[in-house]
Amino acid sequence: MANAASGMAVHDDCKLKFLELKAKRTFRSIIFKIEEKQKEVIVEKLGDPSQTYEDFAASIPADECRYAVYDYDFVTEENCQKSRIFFIAWVS
Repeated sequence: MANAASGMAVHDDCKLKFLELKAKRTFRSIIFKIEEKQKEVIVEKLGDPSQTYEDFAASIPADECRYAVYDYDFVTEENCQKSRIFFIAWVS
């Protein structure tokens, strides 16, 4: 459904893929693109679980705007494996 302030809609697949990443860790990242003609945000790319941050960063176009989420794995000082999901607004 479109946002009243922006007139921009978000495709249902965006939410479904995000929930899948969050719950099942099916993807390492999701890149979202604004489809100007339909005035809608869509899923452009899904990152494989084995994808590195460098692979993810390289897959974002340097000269175009995108939204993305990235599931970042890390080890704490207590040697515990953790992950955090980051939302990224890429503006060129």
